[in-house]
Amino acid sequence: DPDSGDNGMLLYSLVNNQTDEFDIDENTGQIFTVSVAGKAGTFYLQVQAADQGTRRLTAQTTVNVIIDSSSSNNIVVVVLDQKINVVERNIAEVKRVLEDKLAWNVYIIDVYYNESERKARTSIDATYVKTIAFDEANQEVPAEDVKRKLREQKSNIEIELEKIFSIPVTAVIGEAPADSATPELIATIVLGVLLGCTLIVFLAYVLFTIKRKRYKYTEIMEGIDNPHAADKNGTLKSLENLEHTND
Repeated sequence: DPDSGDNGMLLYSLVNNQTDEFDIDENTGQIFTVSVAGKAGTFYLQVQAADQGTRRLTAQTTVNVIIDSSSSNNIVVVVLDQKINVVERNIAEVKRVLEDKLAWNVYIIDVYYNESERKARTSIDATYVKTIAFDEANQEVPAEDVKRKLREQKSNIEIELEKIFSIPVTAVIGEAPADSATPELIATIVLGVLLGCTLIVFLAYVLFTIKRKRYKYTEIMEGIDNPHAADKNGTLKSLENLEHTND
């Protein structure tokens, strides 16, 4: 917008805030990811620019964002010792710092925190920023190259991050945790365990029943073959004694 003053100051937004996967910097128009973990495909974002004049003028355009799931091998996680809500508010600036110091295009794939560590209180506040870098030819930069450069630029990155967060920030390379089980997978596991337990109980019942029948059968056969081995209550042995008495 070539105008000056309020008429030339543009604010950007996602129309109707139609997606939870992306957000936009209202001042620069830069689109960044909020959470696209485990997702792939094309997302169509309707972006609006509006000036701040008395009679506000707007314009809209569609931005197509393609998520390629094949990039998982070159994902690098940067861990910041800041709360996740603070990092999310400044994620565009974090991206800018990484791009400036690494000299590559850096994309933020996901921002998350380790729930188990938070509950156990075994670590300070830590936010995981999952990233992937592309070179000038739009080719993925190998993860090892990104990690090497992150180590080389660690001090410079932390200095710039301190300016953003207004407190000292530690940035280290982390490991992405294993993907959490989906509700469908959890349900399948639970159902499998229940079916397994049911089968074990059924087999135990069948074996017990068979064993009990065999025991009764053996007891009867022993009584027929050996009358003297019969029990105390109305046995063949008792009848034998009765016959001797009658004689």
